Amino acid sequence: MIPLLEPLFQGAWAPLGEALVCAAQPPADAVPVHRLIDEPAVLDALLRRHALHRGVTGSDLRAAASSWCFAYLDALLPPVVAAASVLQHVFPTAPHQMQVVVGDDDAAPRSFHIEHGGTARPGGSCSERLAPLIDLHLAPLFAQLARSARVAPKILWGNLARRLDGLFEQGLALTGHAPHIAQDRDALLSQPLWHDGRPNPLLPRQRPHPQASRTIPLHRQCCLFYCLPGEDYCSACPLQPSP
Repeated sequence: MIPLLEPLFQGAWAPLGEALVCAAQPPADAVPVHRLIDEPAVLDALLRRHALHRGVTGSDLRAAASSWCFAYLDALLPPVVAAASVLQHVFPTAPHQMQVVVGDDDAAPRSFHIEHGGTARPGGSCSERLAPLIDLHLAPLFAQLARSARVAPKILWGNLARRLDGLFEQGLALTGHAPHIAQDRDALLSQPLWHDGRPNPLLPRQRPHPQASRTIPLHRQCCLFYCLPGEDYCSACPLQPSP
């Protein structure tokens, strides 16, 4: 594990921190992230392998693309966001600066590889620390996923919002509700405009549960997991929330 991350990823959390690797040479089977964006056939092949693993038949890859997106975010976000928000340290995350290793069986991302340890940004704004990850890396990747699988971009942005919300919640609990983490959460998930004035694609898409005896927020859009063989609606699904 990158030494900087060790205090944050102890015990059962260690595998999350180990998903980001800093080394002079990436593994031989690593795929440069920019190829997922610039070469549609590379991403298409991964999505089809993932769909096959999930038991998807036919040509509709939307649910498989959402599943693959979650796997991508689950490997990438914990170490990168924890460093950027909790430690105020920015790892190199532009597509040409990262490589990804995927599983042989499911083509799901397992780890990300960088060549240098990044830069400390104490006191830097949220946009300085997290916009490169979102604007330069995830936004073009989501655009290519949408083109390749014809999945609605709002589903992919909703996936990101869900994962960021959980990470900020953990970061706040870990640090005794550090103000700078709360500010990052507010800037990314509560403000109507992005740092450059664009509409914020990460605004929480939630509404109250219509039948529950207590307030349970529902996602405004479905992640499509119920479309995968053997899966069902989640408890916060806006289509058919589980009790």
